[in-house]
Amino acid sequence: MLSFCPMNDTLNNLIIFILVGFFAQLIDGSLGMGYKVSSTTFLLSFGIPPVLASASVHTAGVFTSATSGLAHFKFGNIRRDLVIRLAIPGVIGGIIGALTLTSMPTEIIKPLVAIYLMVMGVIILRKALMQSSGAIVTRRVVPLGFIGGFCDAIGGGGWGPIVTGTLVADGLQPRFVIGSVNTAEFFVTLVQAATFLTVLGTARWEAVIGLIVGGVPAAAVSAYISKRLPAQRLMLFIGVLISFSVCAHSISRSLHKQVKNYHGRRYCHH
Repeated sequence: MLSFCPMNDTLNNLIIFILVGFFAQLIDGSLGMGYKVSSTTFLLSFGIPPVLASASVHTAGVFTSATSGLAHFKFGNIRRDLVIRLAIPGVIGGIIGALTLTSMPTEIIKPLVAIYLMVMGVIILRKALMQSSGAIVTRRVVPLGFIGGFCDAIGGGGWGPIVTGTLVADGLQPRFVIGSVNTAEFFVTLVQAATFLTVLGTARWEAVIGLIVGGVPAAAVSAYISKRLPAQRLMLFIGVLISFSVCAHSISRSLHKQVKNYHGRRYCHH
């Protein structure tokens, strides 16, 4: 049975979750990444355990990714062949990743993902300053979908940075990458959320509701932004966002460890 996990100052927290959902989805729908990573990071700062935070964000992501996919379809930002080639392996990778996260530590995997994303960010920034051919290395799409789905479940986000980042770095027009990746994300997120809820039996429903209420309206607006922004500007924004996200996450983890060690030493002295 699914349980509701109460928090203090319910209304204030709900408003905060709505704002986080809105701005996270505005970035994600416009640039193809950022919703899950930023939302998960925020929930972790509230003291919510990683597995529960990931389950909550993926549950909310079902609704936001569905809205985003429909909006991108309406604005003609989708390549159907790309959606199919990403969604099927992404679903398989997402299931395996969700089961892995609920059963074993992920400290070895996360640094490797961070290094990969940093490399992709540099490549995209370089290509943003060059003329892109518009070609795509199709042999990478299926394994890329699998890896993206797996890492997305493990890290509470990563589908957008890994999949969007790699495809844009390969030279495909950013507008179609963002639309197709966001649409495929719906199917991946749906299965991930179902897996988390089946194994855990719960989510942080206050956070889920807030993220949905804020994220759904932002999804429609962001699809329009994605269509209107020039391709090279989108590539530049994506490269900066990936690089900044990795750096910010690394700094945040380092500070968290230092604070934890400091409190541990104080406790030992007492």
